[in-house]
Amino acid sequence: MKESIKIAIHKGKEYIATNILFVTFIITSLINAMLIRQFTIGNFWAVKPMMADLVVILVLGSFAYFFKPKYRFRYFLGMGIFLSLICIINAMYYKNYISFASISLITTLSELGGYTDAVFENILQVKDFIYIWQIFVLVFVHLQLRKKGYYEKVEEMELPKIRFLNTIVVTLILLGFFISMLTGTDISRLHKQWNREYVVQEFGVYVYQFNDLLTYVKTNINSMFGYDDAAKKFREFYSEVSSEPTSKNKYTGIFKDKNVIVIHAESIQNFLISDDNLDGKPATFNGQEVTPNLNRLAKEGIYFSNFYSQESAGTSSDTEFTFNSSLLPSTSGTVFMNYFNRDYVTTPKMMKEQEYYTFSMHGNKGSAWNRTVVHPHLGYDKFYYYTSAYEIDEKIGFGLSDKSFFRQSVNIINDISKEHEKWYGLLIMLTNHTPFSDINRYGEENNWSFDVTYKYQKKNPVTGKTEEAVADYLEGRKIGNYFKSAHYADEAIGEFIEELDTAGLLENTVVIIYGDHDNKLRPSEYNRYYNYDPETDDIKDCDVETCISVEDIDYEINRSVPFIIWTKDLKGTKYNQEVKKVMGMIDVQPTLGNMFGFYNKYALGHDIFSIDENVVVFPSGNWLTDKVYYNNAKGTHKQLDLKSEIPNGYFEKYNAYAEQLIEVSNSIITYDLIKKVGENPDNELLEETSIGDMK
Repeated sequence: MKESIKIAIHKGKEYIATNILFVTFIITSLINAMLIRQFTIGNFWAVKPMMADLVVILVLGSFAYFFKPKYRFRYFLGMGIFLSLICIINAMYYKNYISFASISLITTLSELGGYTDAVFENILQVKDFIYIWQIFVLVFVHLQLRKKGYYEKVEEMELPKIRFLNTIVVTLILLGFFISMLTGTDISRLHKQWNREYVVQEFGVYVYQFNDLLTYVKTNINSMFGYDDAAKKFREFYSEVSSEPTSKNKYTGIFKDKNVIVIHAESIQNFLISDDNLDGKPATFNGQEVTPNLNRLAKEGIYFSNFYSQESAGTSSDTEFTFNSSLLPSTSGTVFMNYFNRDYVTTPKMMKEQEYYTFSMHGNKGSAWNRTVVHPHLGYDKFYYYTSAYEIDEKIGFGLSDKSFFRQSVNIINDISKEHEKWYGLLIMLTNHTPFSDINRYGEENNWSFDVTYKYQKKNPVTGKTEEAVADYLEGRKIGNYFKSAHYADEAIGEFIEELDTAGLLENTVVIIYGDHDNKLRPSEYNRYYNYDPETDDIKDCDVETCISVEDIDYEINRSVPFIIWTKDLKGTKYNQEVKKVMGMIDVQPTLGNMFGFYNKYALGHDIFSIDENVVVFPSGNWLTDKVYYNNAKGTHKQLDLKSEIPNGYFEKYNAYAEQLIEVSNSIITYDLIKKVGENPDNELLEETSIGDMK
């Protein structure tokens, strides 16, 4: 036994001595994979993802044996750069989306044209490039080896084919051990790829990225994969869904034939209006409300205070899609860039069936998120945007300022109202877009400003008198700039409502306002906002009981956005209430459909007033009910209603439902199933020809 151990140690030393660059590549690549997990999901020492990443690294490294030793450095350097880029891109992406990057998102790079500042200020940071240390190590080791004539010595004694085969054998052994550790859930989620955080957690970042590449290729040649199975599950899911609405409530038809103005409120969150961390009070600074106009509209209208946007990589465009279709965003790519030419049952299309003129408006370029192409597919008769319909008299951030946009839009809507008896319009706000850095331009004409300091009473140590003191608090910080920007956006909405009223456009009109997504600020920003000590100008010294939590599930819960339905024609309490039941963006279309008199059989959401317990499913696989927020990737949850007991099987029930909802929605989007199956229930011909027709 001792002799065998000595031989094994000797062989190991000999292998390392003649494979120094290969071993360096393995170690540095593995450390980077561990670092990216530590800086994102936090499982640095987890064995399963470590083994999975090691398998990928060994496979990639083994191909170096097809090159002569003196040329292998170029190969390892190229692979090192490639793997380092994977880590860098995912580090940047995770900060903004709390998820991992997808190859399919490369198709959205054209969207960065007008958002360069947001990328550099909100996403790209120097520390994200820590992973390039691997490149410097490889270069250093290579230079040292070359000085010593290492490559020539190795070439004389090495048998590269045997080395390659030995590496593959070791890789297969490791792979076998890894596979033996997998569960059915692991395999299922790797195959479906929609729960990215879970895949990285269990399989490592390199396995995730290569599997994502395979998923992307599969998606783009989907005519060869999965259509029949998707069509079968689609039929089964909708087999018991009625073609007509099955229930009525006190809101049924209340807005029939009324005009509609929808305001897409960029990055507006609920905690500005009603913050559960502050006993439901609105955000204020030194007695001044951040969003007084939205606060008023929420009190006067129907305000949904537990509403979530359900967006994914497409952010604002995902919200537009989900709002209009009651489908979840695609988990591979974005609908607006990759799947816009499908047949979706949308709100504008159904309003057109009721003889409405439908239009959309935006103060940015029409090419942003491919809107000039997508909006006609969604059912808008006309898209008014940037220079096509507006005079660019005041530019803030990425385009026309919200105040100028709204002011000019009133004139356009007034002209529309003269030509059309009924109309439905979407107005997409822009100024309150991350990184909230153009704050100095908000008040160029009227010296506008919003104070985010902290004023408090402090005893003067010299005089002994109590005096007013001012601490910087959020001044000069991103979250402080967000509050300033949100206050500007609120002012713009308030002025817009007044101008509509002056023009007589609020008569017989319903105003709908929704936040498109959260502000993408990090927990550390909220920590200062909620747990600030003005005496030290820092986070106060507190524990979990005295501080407001801003991490993990608490951070996710705080990402809710407002949804408000308001009309000037107030006629009773049903127009004036707060709805606390949890609600997602997919529930908007069915809820509005009940009020305006249209119905979409393929909606995945529900009329919020016709369901006892609702569940909000996120594209990540996380879900939320009135009782629980569940993190699917980590398998953790937070009970929200401490008075109610969680029934047996509750988590299993909603986990299965969330997975089914995501799968059905993805199938509809990928395979155009509403057109190919839904409208043709007996579509034998379509199924036979669909393989050639899919694009």
